[in-house]
Amino acid sequence: MAERNLNFDEVTDRKNTRSLKYDFARQRGMPEDVLPFWVADMDFKTSSYIEDALVERARHGIFGYSEVQKPYFEILRGWMKRHHNWNIQERWLIKTPGVVFALAMAVKAFTEAGDCVMLQLPVYYPFTEVIEDNGRKVVSSDLVLREDNRYHIDFEDFERKIVEQRIKLFFLCNPHNPVGRVWTREELVTLGDICRKHHVIVVSDEIHQDFVFKGKHLVFANLKKEYEDMSVTCTSPSKTFNLAGMLLSNIFIPNSELRHKFCKQLTAAGTSQLGVMGLVACETAYRKGEEWYQAMLSYVADNIAFTKKYVEENLRGVHMVEHEGTYLVWLDFRGTGFDVDEVERRIIHEAGLWLDSGKIFGKCGRGFQRVNVACPRSVLSEALDRLKRMLLNFAN
Repeated sequence: MAERNLNFDEVTDRKNTRSLKYDFARQRGMPEDVLPFWVADMDFKTSSYIEDALVERARHGIFGYSEVQKPYFEILRGWMKRHHNWNIQERWLIKTPGVVFALAMAVKAFTEAGDCVMLQLPVYYPFTEVIEDNGRKVVSSDLVLREDNRYHIDFEDFERKIVEQRIKLFFLCNPHNPVGRVWTREELVTLGDICRKHHVIVVSDEIHQDFVFKGKHLVFANLKKEYEDMSVTCTSPSKTFNLAGMLLSNIFIPNSELRHKFCKQLTAAGTSQLGVMGLVACETAYRKGEEWYQAMLSYVADNIAFTKKYVEENLRGVHMVEHEGTYLVWLDFRGTGFDVDEVERRIIHEAGLWLDSGKIFGKCGRGFQRVNVACPRSVLSEALDRLKRMLLNFAN
């Protein structure tokens, strides 16, 4: 049976499907008819192989407690080896209902109340939430936007804050959401050696690992044997195959002591087996989803190029930060000369767009907007045209 869901130009109506992206604008303080480009799920149907597997499992009619068997891991190992040259071991694997949940468990497992946890702002805002909501303190070594239009790590600041704040745990985002960096081997090794020197555990969120358009994704734990022993690697098919609603992530912890501490927190949280549909979706995705994945990746790459060209030619004063990974582009509106709060208000109420305000990713994100471009080209074009009209009206 051939893959059926390869028409990424098709616009699928997602309203009235309990979609967080489309059905909850009013509850989240937005106009009812706003066009959404905020939350990171795609507006593409997933692989038809996944659809069919879920339908077949649903027809069985019994949804009791479920667990994976050997083929699940073998399929997962095959994907990681083919795509990321990483040889995972079965004993490393822990399944959780999402990467953010795993981040929260790591905070509880590896730190104490009042401890400081390091991250790099601007960054995916649940990083901050799971630290603060668990009674820990956020310490940021802010990324620096330089003249090459890319964000960089200030390693001197990074190490100084680790020492001064007695950091035990660091959240790495690779590829980085929202700034779109794919960290190089040199950057990751420099960072990793600093963490090793000061006995810092690295939780590496690699959920966007399958969306790399420039450079190559390098699994942090795979760079050095020493990193394996000090790291937690968070992965999921949810971004790659648009399965966020399945609530399943695959977490890898090679160090048995760290793994035991992490699992103890899972038990304390009352988590054991995950939902059968998520397990079926994950196994099918990594086993049969390659054709869909490659076609989708090519389409998203074209959307990113389309956005870059459009911004350069039509959105005066707006700059798109150099994009290397994820399907989330980072637009800088500070060069428009307009008040950034007023720009934000007009994006919502005049352009009728729901983007992610940069300030939710940290103070250094103020003046930026994160835009999800994993959608049909016609929808993306409409959004960019609305931004163009809004900016022209603003100027006049």
